[in-house]
Amino acid sequence: MVLRVFNTLSGKKEVFSPVEEGKVKMYVCGMTVYSDVHIGHARTYLAFDIIRRYLEYKGYDVFYVQNITDVDDKIIRAANERGMDPLEYSKYYAERCLSDLDKLGIRRADLYPKASENVDEMIKMIERIIENGYGYISGGDVYFSVEKFEGYGKLSKQKLEEMKAGARIEPGEKKKNPLDFALWKSAKPNEPKWKSPWGEGRPGWHIECSAMSSKYLGLPFDIHGGGSDLIFPHHENEIAQTEAAYGKGFAKYWLHTGLLSVEGEKMSKSLGNIIPVREILKEFDAEVIRFFLASTHYRKPANFTFDAVENAKTAVERIYRIYDRLSAVEKEGEVRKDIMAMLEMVKRNFEDAMDDDFNTPKALAVIFNYIGKINELLDKGINANEAKTLRENLVRMCNVLTLLQGMEVEIKLDNLMGILEKYAKGYKAKDVEDAIEHLLSIREKARKEKNWALADAIRSDLQSVGLEIEDTKEGTIWRKKRTL
Repeated sequence: MVLRVFNTLSGKKEVFSPVEEGKVKMYVCGMTVYSDVHIGHARTYLAFDIIRRYLEYKGYDVFYVQNITDVDDKIIRAANERGMDPLEYSKYYAERCLSDLDKLGIRRADLYPKASENVDEMIKMIERIIENGYGYISGGDVYFSVEKFEGYGKLSKQKLEEMKAGARIEPGEKKKNPLDFALWKSAKPNEPKWKSPWGEGRPGWHIECSAMSSKYLGLPFDIHGGGSDLIFPHHENEIAQTEAAYGKGFAKYWLHTGLLSVEGEKMSKSLGNIIPVREILKEFDAEVIRFFLASTHYRKPANFTFDAVENAKTAVERIYRIYDRLSAVEKEGEVRKDIMAMLEMVKRNFEDAMDDDFNTPKALAVIFNYIGKINELLDKGINANEAKTLRENLVRMCNVLTLLQGMEVEIKLDNLMGILEKYAKGYKAKDVEDAIEHLLSIREKARKEKNWALADAIRSDLQSVGLEIEDTKEGTIWRKKRTL
Protein backbone atom coordinates (compact mmCIF):
# COMPACT_ATOMS: atom_id res chain seq x y z
CA MET A 1 0.00 0.00 0.00
CA VAL A 2 1.24 3.52 -0.82
CA LEU A 3 1.01 6.47 1.53
CA ARG A 4 -2.14 8.53 1.02
CA VAL A 5 -2.72 11.85 2.79
CA PHE A 6 -5.84 13.98 3.11
CA ASN A 7 -5.16 17.25 1.31
CA THR A 8 -7.34 20.09 2.61
CA LEU A 9 -6.79 21.90 -0.69
CA SER A 10 -8.38 19.15 -2.80
CA GLY A 11 -10.69 17.93 -0.05
CA LYS A 12 -9.71 14.28 -0.57
CA LYS A 13 -7.01 11.70 0.08
CA GLU A 14 -4.18 11.75 -2.43
CA VAL A 15 -1.19 9.53 -3.10
CA PHE A 16 1.80 11.19 -1.47
CA SER A 17 4.44 12.08 -4.04
CA PRO A 18 7.02 14.65 -2.90
CA VAL A 19 8.34 17.40 -5.15
CA GLU A 20 11.84 15.90 -5.00
CA GLU A 21 12.17 12.13 -4.89
CA GLY A 22 13.30 10.80 -1.51
CA LYS A 23 13.02 14.19 0.23
CA VAL A 24 10.19 15.87 2.10
CA LYS A 25 10.08 19.57 2.95
CA MET A 26 7.54 20.37 5.66
CA TYR A 27 6.41 23.67 7.20
CA VAL A 28 4.09 23.88 10.21
CA CYS A 29 2.74 27.12 11.64
CA GLY A 30 4.30 27.46 15.06
CA MET A 31 3.65 29.25 18.31
CA THR A 32 2.71 32.86 18.91
CA VAL A 33 4.78 33.17 22.05
CA TYR A 34 2.77 35.40 24.39
CA SER A 35 1.99 32.73 27.04
CA ASP A 36 2.74 29.11 27.94
CA VAL A 37 2.23 26.34 25.40
CA HIS A 38 -0.96 24.37 26.17
CA ILE A 39 -2.27 20.90 25.34
CA GLY A 40 -4.09 22.21 22.27
CA HIS A 41 -0.76 23.32 20.80
CA ALA A 42 0.80 20.04 21.90
CA ARG A 43 -1.81 18.09 19.96
CA THR A 44 -0.78 19.76 16.69
CA TYR A 45 2.98 19.55 17.27
CA LEU A 46 2.80 15.90 18.34
CA ALA A 47 0.74 15.06 15.24
CA PHE A 48 3.36 16.54 12.95
CA ASP A 49 6.18 14.93 14.95
CA ILE A 50 4.51 11.56 14.28
CA ILE A 51 4.02 12.45 10.60
CA ARG A 52 7.70 13.38 10.36
CA ARG A 53 8.72 10.15 12.13
CA TYR A 54 6.63 7.98 9.82
CA LEU A 55 8.01 9.68 6.72
CA GLU A 56 11.49 8.92 8.06
CA TYR A 57 10.40 5.34 8.81
CA LYS A 58 9.51 5.06 5.10
CA GLY A 59 12.99 6.25 4.14
CA TYR A 60 12.39 9.92 3.34
CA ASP A 61 14.91 12.61 4.22
CA VAL A 62 12.67 15.13 6.03
CA PHE A 63 13.48 18.81 6.56
CA TYR A 64 10.99 20.30 9.01
CA VAL A 65 10.57 24.05 9.59
CA GLN A 66 8.32 25.54 12.27
CA ASN A 67 8.16 29.30 12.67
CA ILE A 68 7.96 31.31 15.88
CA THR A 69 5.72 34.38 15.82
CA ASP A 70 7.51 36.80 18.12
CA VAL A 71 5.92 40.02 16.82
CA ASP A 72 2.15 40.17 17.23
CA ASP A 73 -0.67 42.23 18.74
CA LYS A 74 -1.13 39.79 21.65
CA ILE A 75 2.60 39.79 22.41
CA ILE A 76 2.80 43.59 22.32
CA ARG A 77 -0.25 43.93 24.57
CA ALA A 78 1.03 41.37 27.11
CA ALA A 79 4.54 42.89 27.12
CA ASN A 80 3.21 46.43 27.63
CA GLU A 81 1.05 45.26 30.54
CA ARG A 82 4.22 43.93 32.21
CA GLY A 83 6.37 46.91 31.26
CA MET A 84 8.68 44.78 29.11
CA ASP A 85 10.21 45.17 25.68
CA PRO A 86 8.02 43.03 23.36
CA LEU A 87 10.95 41.24 21.74
CA GLU A 88 12.51 40.43 25.10
CA TYR A 89 9.13 39.23 26.33
CA SER A 90 8.63 36.94 23.30
CA LYS A 91 12.20 35.64 23.57
CA TYR A 92 11.51 34.54 27.15
CA TYR A 93 8.29 32.73 26.18
CA ALA A 94 9.81 31.16 23.05
CA GLU A 95 12.48 29.49 25.16
CA ARG A 96 9.94 28.51 27.82
CA CYS A 97 7.50 27.00 25.29
CA LEU A 98 10.18 25.00 23.48
CA SER A 99 11.48 23.73 26.81
CA ASP A 100 7.98 22.55 27.77
CA LEU A 101 7.58 20.72 24.46
CA ASP A 102 10.98 19.11 25.04
CA LYS A 103 9.74 17.83 28.40
CA LEU A 104 6.65 16.47 26.69
CA GLY A 105 8.93 14.42 24.44
CA ILE A 106 8.08 16.12 21.15
CA ARG A 107 11.11 16.11 18.90
CA ARG A 108 12.23 19.54 17.78
CA ALA A 109 11.84 20.75 14.20
CA ASP A 110 15.05 21.22 12.20
CA LEU A 111 14.64 25.00 12.15
CA TYR A 112 12.68 27.60 14.15
CA PRO A 113 12.90 30.91 12.25
CA LYS A 114 11.55 33.94 14.09
CA ALA A 115 9.40 36.62 12.47
CA SER A 116 11.55 39.43 13.90
CA GLU A 117 14.67 37.98 12.25
CA ASN A 118 13.14 37.75 8.77
CA VAL A 119 11.54 41.16 8.25
CA ASP A 120 13.77 41.95 5.25
CA GLU A 121 12.40 38.91 3.39
CA MET A 122 8.85 40.01 4.21
CA ILE A 123 9.49 43.52 2.88
CA LYS A 124 10.87 42.11 -0.38
CA MET A 125 7.84 39.87 -0.75
CA ILE A 126 5.44 42.75 -0.11
CA GLU A 127 7.26 44.80 -2.77
CA ARG A 128 6.72 41.98 -5.28
CA ILE A 129 3.02 41.75 -4.38
CA ILE A 130 2.62 45.51 -4.99
CA GLU A 131 4.60 45.36 -8.27
CA ASN A 132 2.37 42.51 -9.49
CA GLY A 133 -0.75 44.55 -8.83
CA TYR A 134 -2.13 42.69 -5.81
CA GLY A 135 -1.17 45.12 -3.06
CA TYR A 136 -1.77 48.79 -2.34
CA ILE A 137 -0.49 51.44 0.09
CA SER A 138 -2.94 53.28 2.30
CA GLY A 139 -1.73 55.84 4.85
CA GLY A 140 1.52 53.99 5.67
CA ASP A 141 -0.17 50.57 5.78
CA VAL A 142 0.00 48.05 2.95
CA TYR A 143 -2.93 45.76 2.13
CA PHE A 144 -3.52 42.76 -0.09
CA SER A 145 -6.40 43.23 -2.55
CA VAL A 146 -8.35 39.99 -2.20
CA GLU A 147 -10.70 40.62 -5.14
CA LYS A 148 -7.75 40.80 -7.55
CA PHE A 149 -6.61 37.29 -6.64
CA GLU A 150 -8.53 34.70 -8.61
CA GLY A 151 -9.24 31.58 -6.59
CA TYR A 152 -9.34 33.19 -3.16
CA GLY A 153 -11.27 30.77 -0.93
CA LYS A 154 -10.05 27.58 -2.63
CA LEU A 155 -8.53 26.18 0.59
CA SER A 156 -11.42 26.99 2.92
CA LYS A 157 -14.03 26.20 0.21
CA GLN A 158 -15.68 29.61 0.56
CA LYS A 159 -17.05 31.88 -2.14
CA LEU A 160 -16.01 35.51 -2.29
CA GLU A 161 -19.62 36.72 -2.31
CA GLU A 162 -20.40 34.81 0.88
CA MET A 163 -17.30 36.13 2.62
CA LYS A 164 -18.20 39.72 1.71
CA ALA A 165 -21.55 39.43 3.49
CA GLY A 166 -19.97 39.06 6.94
CA ALA A 167 -16.89 41.23 6.45
CA ARG A 168 -16.43 44.76 7.80
CA ILE A 169 -13.67 47.30 8.23
CA GLU A 170 -12.55 47.64 11.85
CA PRO A 171 -11.85 51.07 13.40
CA GLY A 172 -8.34 52.25 12.54
CA GLU A 173 -8.01 50.09 9.43
CA LYS A 174 -7.31 51.90 6.16
CA LYS A 175 -8.22 49.20 3.66
CA LYS A 176 -10.48 49.68 0.65
CA ASN A 177 -12.35 46.40 0.94
CA PRO A 178 -13.44 44.62 4.16
CA LEU A 179 -11.86 41.36 2.89
CA ASP A 180 -8.43 42.89 2.29
CA PHE A 181 -5.76 42.02 4.83
CA ALA A 182 -2.68 43.82 6.13
CA LEU A 183 0.76 43.07 4.73
CA TRP A 184 2.44 45.95 6.58
CA LYS A 185 1.26 48.07 9.53
CA SER A 186 2.54 51.60 10.17
CA ALA A 187 4.35 52.22 13.45
CA LYS A 188 2.39 52.88 16.62
CA PRO A 189 3.68 53.96 20.06
CA ASN A 190 5.27 51.26 22.24
CA GLU A 191 5.55 48.75 19.39
CA PRO A 192 8.59 47.18 17.67
CA LYS A 193 9.22 48.83 14.31
CA TRP A 194 11.41 48.43 11.24
CA LYS A 195 12.24 50.76 8.35
CA SER A 196 10.47 50.04 5.04
CA PRO A 197 9.71 51.77 1.72
CA TRP A 198 6.32 52.73 3.23
CA GLY A 199 7.68 54.17 6.46
CA GLU A 200 8.45 52.64 9.82
CA GLY A 201 6.23 49.81 10.96
CA ARG A 202 5.96 46.06 11.30
CA PRO A 203 4.75 43.16 9.11
CA GLY A 204 1.24 41.76 9.25
CA TRP A 205 0.81 38.28 10.67
CA HIS A 206 0.05 36.33 7.48
CA ILE A 207 3.08 37.49 5.48
CA GLU A 208 5.64 35.95 7.88
CA CYS A 209 4.79 32.32 7.07
CA SER A 210 4.78 32.94 3.31
CA ALA A 211 8.14 34.70 3.44
CA MET A 212 9.86 32.22 5.77
CA SER A 213 8.53 29.01 4.21
CA SER A 214 9.56 30.11 0.72
CA LYS A 215 12.95 31.30 2.02
CA TYR A 216 13.90 28.12 3.84
CA LEU A 217 12.11 25.47 1.75
CA GLY A 218 11.83 26.97 -1.72
CA LEU A 219 8.71 26.80 -3.90
CA PRO A 220 6.82 24.63 -4.21
CA PHE A 221 7.42 22.52 -1.09
CA ASP A 222 5.64 19.38 0.05
CA ILE A 223 3.64 19.77 3.27
CA HIS A 224 2.18 22.82 4.95
CA GLY A 225 0.44 22.09 8.24
CA GLY A 226 -1.23 23.57 11.26
CA GLY A 227 -4.41 23.49 13.29
CA SER A 228 -7.74 23.53 11.47
CA ASP A 229 -8.45 26.95 13.01
CA LEU A 230 -5.74 28.35 10.69
CA ILE A 231 -7.38 27.25 7.44
CA PHE A 232 -9.17 30.60 7.25
CA PRO A 233 -8.02 33.26 7.11
CA HIS A 234 -4.35 32.53 7.81
CA HIS A 235 -3.61 29.73 5.36
CA GLU A 236 -6.01 31.10 2.76
CA ASN A 237 -4.13 34.39 2.90
CA GLU A 238 -0.76 32.64 2.73
CA ILE A 239 -1.73 30.96 -0.53
CA ALA A 240 -3.02 34.22 -2.03
CA GLN A 241 0.00 36.36 -1.18
CA THR A 242 2.60 33.71 -2.08
CA GLU A 243 1.09 32.89 -5.46
CA ALA A 244 0.55 36.61 -6.12
CA ALA A 245 4.20 37.36 -5.34
CA TYR A 246 5.86 34.48 -7.19
CA GLY A 247 3.32 33.28 -9.74
CA LYS A 248 3.89 29.63 -8.86
CA GLY A 249 2.51 26.91 -6.62
CA PHE A 250 3.02 27.15 -2.86
CA ALA A 251 2.57 23.93 -0.88
CA LYS A 252 1.56 20.65 -2.53
CA TYR A 253 -0.26 19.10 0.46
CA TRP A 254 -2.16 20.97 3.19
CA LEU A 255 -2.63 18.98 6.42
CA HIS A 256 -4.67 20.21 9.38
CA THR A 257 -5.24 18.88 12.88
CA GLY A 258 -8.63 18.84 14.58
CA LEU A 259 -9.30 21.05 17.58
CA LEU A 260 -8.94 19.81 21.15
CA SER A 261 -11.70 20.37 23.71
CA VAL A 262 -11.46 19.85 27.49
CA GLU A 263 -14.12 17.73 29.17
CA GLY A 264 -16.41 18.40 26.20
CA GLU A 265 -15.98 22.18 26.17
CA LYS A 266 -13.97 24.42 23.88
CA MET A 267 -10.78 25.69 25.49
CA SER A 268 -11.03 29.37 26.39
CA LYS A 269 -9.73 31.85 28.94
CA SER A 270 -13.29 32.74 29.95
CA LEU A 271 -13.99 29.13 30.96
CA GLY A 272 -10.60 28.82 32.64
CA ASN A 273 -10.02 25.41 31.05
CA ILE A 274 -6.78 26.05 29.16
CA ILE A 275 -4.30 23.46 30.43
CA PRO A 276 -0.61 24.41 30.03
CA VAL A 277 1.74 21.56 29.16
CA ARG A 278 3.91 22.26 32.20
CA GLU A 279 0.88 21.87 34.49
CA ILE A 280 -0.39 18.57 33.07
CA LEU A 281 3.14 17.14 33.29
CA LYS A 282 2.95 17.59 37.06
CA GLU A 283 0.14 15.01 37.12
CA PHE A 284 0.97 12.63 34.26
CA ASP A 285 4.07 11.29 32.57
CA ALA A 286 4.83 12.78 29.15
CA GLU A 287 4.49 9.39 27.45
CA VAL A 288 0.95 9.00 28.81
CA ILE A 289 -0.04 12.39 27.38
CA ARG A 290 1.54 11.50 24.02
CA PHE A 291 -0.35 8.19 23.96
CA PHE A 292 -3.62 9.96 24.73
CA LEU A 293 -3.06 12.49 21.93
CA ALA A 294 -2.08 9.79 19.42
CA SER A 295 -5.16 7.73 20.20
CA THR A 296 -7.35 10.10 18.13
CA HIS A 297 -6.76 10.56 14.40
CA TYR A 298 -4.97 13.86 13.84
CA ARG A 299 -7.75 15.29 11.64
CA LYS A 300 -10.55 14.47 14.09
CA PRO A 301 -11.65 16.65 17.02
CA ALA A 302 -10.25 15.32 20.31
CA ASN A 303 -11.66 15.61 23.80
CA PHE A 304 -9.27 15.81 26.76
CA THR A 305 -10.68 14.11 29.86
CA PHE A 306 -8.83 12.95 32.94
CA ASP A 307 -10.53 9.55 32.66
CA ALA A 308 -9.17 9.17 29.13
CA VAL A 309 -5.66 10.07 30.30
CA GLU A 310 -5.91 7.49 33.10
CA ASN A 311 -6.88 4.89 30.47
CA ALA A 312 -3.87 5.98 28.43
CA LYS A 313 -1.66 5.40 31.46
CA THR A 314 -2.96 1.82 31.78
CA ALA A 315 -2.30 1.23 28.07
CA VAL A 316 1.26 2.56 28.25
CA GLU A 317 1.97 0.37 31.28
CA ARG A 318 0.80 -2.64 29.25
CA ILE A 319 3.32 -1.82 26.51
CA TYR A 320 6.15 -1.60 29.04
CA ARG A 321 5.10 -4.86 30.73
CA ILE A 322 5.38 -6.80 27.49
CA TYR A 323 8.69 -5.09 26.73
CA ASP A 324 10.04 -6.20 30.10
CA ARG A 325 8.75 -9.75 29.71
CA LEU A 326 10.55 -10.01 26.39
CA SER A 327 13.73 -8.56 27.91
CA ALA A 328 13.70 -11.23 30.65
CA VAL A 329 13.86 -14.23 28.27
CA GLU A 330 17.28 -15.93 28.42
CA LYS A 331 16.85 -19.35 26.74
CA GLU A 332 18.98 -19.65 23.57
CA GLY A 333 17.68 -20.71 20.15
CA GLU A 334 16.88 -19.65 16.58
CA VAL A 335 13.93 -17.56 15.40
CA ARG A 336 11.23 -19.86 14.05
CA LYS A 337 9.69 -19.31 10.60
CA ASP A 338 6.14 -18.95 11.93
CA ILE A 339 7.29 -16.07 14.15
CA MET A 340 9.00 -14.36 11.20
CA ALA A 341 5.79 -14.75 9.17
CA MET A 342 3.78 -13.24 12.01
CA LEU A 343 6.19 -10.31 12.24
CA GLU A 344 5.86 -9.65 8.52
CA MET A 345 2.07 -9.61 8.83
CA VAL A 346 2.21 -7.19 11.80
CA LYS A 347 4.59 -4.89 9.94
CA ARG A 348 2.28 -4.88 6.92
CA ASN A 349 -0.78 -4.11 9.08
CA PHE A 350 1.04 -1.28 10.87
CA GLU A 351 2.15 0.28 7.60
CA ASP A 352 -1.32 -0.11 6.09
CA ALA A 353 -2.70 1.87 9.04
CA MET A 354 -0.12 4.64 8.84
CA ASP A 355 -0.25 4.76 5.04
CA ASP A 356 -3.95 5.59 5.41
CA ASP A 357 -3.40 9.29 6.21
CA PHE A 358 -1.32 8.53 9.32
CA ASN A 359 -4.11 6.61 11.08
CA THR A 360 -2.59 6.40 14.56
CA PRO A 361 -5.65 4.86 16.32
CA LYS A 362 -5.59 2.00 13.83
CA ALA A 363 -1.80 1.67 14.24
CA LEU A 364 -2.21 1.47 18.03
CA ALA A 365 -4.80 -1.28 17.55
CA VAL A 366 -2.23 -3.19 15.49
CA ILE A 367 0.34 -2.77 18.29
CA PHE A 368 -2.03 -4.07 20.99
CA ASN A 369 -3.09 -7.00 18.83
CA TYR A 370 0.63 -7.73 18.46
CA ILE A 371 1.08 -7.54 22.24
CA GLY A 372 -1.67 -10.13 22.62
CA LYS A 373 0.14 -12.46 20.22
CA ILE A 374 3.42 -11.92 22.09
CA ASN A 375 1.76 -12.87 25.38
CA GLU A 376 0.49 -16.10 23.80
CA LEU A 377 3.99 -16.89 22.52
CA LEU A 378 5.56 -16.15 25.91
CA ASP A 379 3.07 -18.43 27.63
CA LYS A 380 4.00 -21.25 25.25
CA GLY A 381 7.73 -20.49 25.50
CA ILE A 382 10.15 -18.62 23.24
CA ASN A 383 13.92 -18.21 23.11
CA ALA A 384 16.07 -15.11 23.57
CA ASN A 385 16.61 -14.49 19.85
CA GLU A 386 12.88 -14.65 19.23
CA ALA A 387 12.24 -12.33 22.18
CA LYS A 388 14.84 -9.86 20.87
CA THR A 389 13.29 -9.88 17.39
CA LEU A 390 9.78 -9.39 18.78
CA ARG A 391 10.99 -6.60 21.06
CA GLU A 392 12.84 -4.76 18.29
CA ASN A 393 9.74 -4.84 16.11
CA LEU A 394 7.66 -3.46 18.99
CA VAL A 395 10.15 -0.64 19.57
CA ARG A 396 10.26 0.23 15.86
CA MET A 397 6.50 0.69 15.65
CA CYS A 398 6.16 2.43 19.01
CA ASN A 399 8.92 4.91 18.24
CA VAL A 400 7.00 6.13 15.19
CA LEU A 401 4.18 7.00 17.59
CA THR A 402 6.66 8.57 20.10
CA LEU A 403 6.18 5.66 22.55
CA LEU A 404 8.60 3.47 24.53
CA GLN A 405 10.63 6.48 25.59
CA GLY A 406 9.82 6.31 29.33
CA MET A 407 12.52 6.71 31.94
CA GLU A 408 13.14 4.20 34.73
CA VAL A 409 13.37 5.13 38.38
CA GLU A 410 16.92 4.78 39.69
CA ILE A 411 17.09 2.10 42.40
CA LYS A 412 19.83 2.70 44.97
CA LEU A 413 21.39 0.03 47.15
CA ASP A 414 20.97 2.26 50.20
CA ASN A 415 17.20 2.15 49.68
CA LEU A 416 17.26 -1.66 49.87
CA MET A 417 19.45 -2.03 52.98
CA GLY A 418 16.62 -1.48 55.45
CA ILE A 419 14.47 -4.06 53.63
CA LEU A 420 17.36 -6.55 53.61
CA GLU A 421 17.88 -6.06 57.34
CA LYS A 422 14.18 -6.63 57.91
CA TYR A 423 13.95 -9.94 56.02
CA ALA A 424 17.58 -11.16 55.79
CA LYS A 425 19.43 -9.90 58.85
CA GLY A 426 23.18 -9.88 58.30
CA TYR A 427 23.06 -10.43 54.52
CA LYS A 428 25.58 -8.20 52.71
CA ALA A 429 24.48 -7.58 49.12
CA LYS A 430 27.12 -7.09 46.42
CA ASP A 431 24.95 -4.74 44.36
CA VAL A 432 21.34 -3.72 43.71
CA GLU A 433 20.58 -6.78 41.60
CA ASP A 434 21.96 -9.14 44.22
CA ALA A 435 19.85 -7.48 46.94
CA ILE A 436 16.67 -7.73 44.86
CA GLU A 437 17.28 -11.36 43.85
CA HIS A 438 17.95 -12.36 47.46
CA LEU A 439 14.73 -10.73 48.67
CA LEU A 440 12.78 -12.40 45.85
CA SER A 441 14.21 -15.78 46.79
CA ILE A 442 12.88 -15.25 50.36
CA ARG A 443 9.54 -14.23 48.89
CA GLU A 444 9.41 -17.28 46.62
CA LYS A 445 10.06 -19.57 49.58
CA ALA A 446 7.23 -17.85 51.46
CA ARG A 447 4.90 -18.37 48.50
CA LYS A 448 5.72 -22.08 48.34
CA GLU A 449 4.96 -22.33 52.04
CA LYS A 450 1.70 -20.40 51.44
CA ASN A 451 2.92 -17.63 53.73
CA TRP A 452 1.04 -15.02 51.73
CA ALA A 453 1.37 -12.31 54.38
CA LEU A 454 5.18 -12.43 54.19
CA ALA A 455 5.18 -12.64 50.38
CA ASP A 456 2.87 -9.61 50.13
CA ALA A 457 4.92 -7.65 52.68
CA ILE A 458 8.14 -8.14 50.67
CA ARG A 459 6.35 -7.15 47.45
CA SER A 460 4.99 -4.02 49.13
CA ASP A 461 8.40 -3.01 50.50
CA LEU A 462 10.06 -3.49 47.09
CA GLN A 463 7.35 -1.43 45.44
CA SER A 464 7.99 1.36 47.94
CA VAL A 465 11.53 1.82 46.61
CA GLY A 466 10.49 1.91 42.94
CA LEU A 467 10.25 -1.73 41.84
CA GLU A 468 7.43 -3.58 40.12
CA ILE A 469 7.04 -7.29 40.85
CA GLU A 470 5.15 -9.60 38.49
CA ASP A 471 4.54 -13.32 39.04
CA THR A 472 4.47 -15.22 35.73
CA LYS A 473 4.55 -18.85 34.61
CA GLU A 474 8.27 -18.43 33.98
CA GLY A 475 8.80 -17.19 37.55
CA THR A 476 8.87 -13.79 39.24
CA ILE A 477 9.95 -10.83 37.13
CA TRP A 478 11.13 -7.57 38.63
CA ARG A 479 11.60 -4.29 36.86
CA LYS A 480 12.28 -0.68 37.71
CA LYS A 481 9.07 1.30 37.84
CA ARG A 482 8.70 3.78 35.00
CA THR A 483 7.69 7.34 35.73
CA LEU A 484 4.20 7.02 34.35
